[in-house]
Amino acid sequence: MIRLFTAIAIPPDIGQGLLPRQHGIEGARWRPLEAFHITLRFIGDVQEPVAADLDEALAEITAPAFDLTLAGVGHFGEGPDIHAVWAGVEDSAPLRRLQKANESAARAAELKPESRLYTPHVTLAYLKRAAAPEVGAWIQANNLLHAPSFHVDRFGLYSSWQTSQGSAYRLEREYPLAG
Repeated sequence: MIRLFTAIAIPPDIGQGLLPRQHGIEGARWRPLEAFHITLRFIGDVQEPVAADLDEALAEITAPAFDLTLAGVGHFGEGPDIHAVWAGVEDSAPLRRLQKANESAARAAELKPESRLYTPHVTLAYLKRAAAPEVGAWIQANNLLHAPSFHVDRFGLYSSWQTSQGSAYRLEREYPLAG
């Protein structure tokens, strides 16, 4: 079994601008620069033949390159169940089309449809039992985030595994976008 997801990597210069925001929530497990990405489709644990089918389907995606901008912040979960804080992504029709193409590729590989609403974001920290007022203060202090735009000319298939510092990721394959 291999745990997979598809994503757009955040360029290091854009990621560097996120690092100073990683403070102010006690017990937060802040993500390292090399882990910053925008997930397109979480795949989960699959057998190698399914991973190969998925790779073939992803390689068939044809989409144009586009620009993205990170803006705003948010969190997942409510009250004592808040489990992540993130940097948002400005609405982007090309990103949504690429995400839908990734969903179609997953279905072509006979994976179950994703049931969650797609919320493009860059996870900055995972939380466990964080104090809601502390998270609220962090959101208020960072809600005006607006990073420079960056060009997206590829996306990747990543594997994921757990380490003592949290999840680690490895790029397994890149897929170029046109233009």
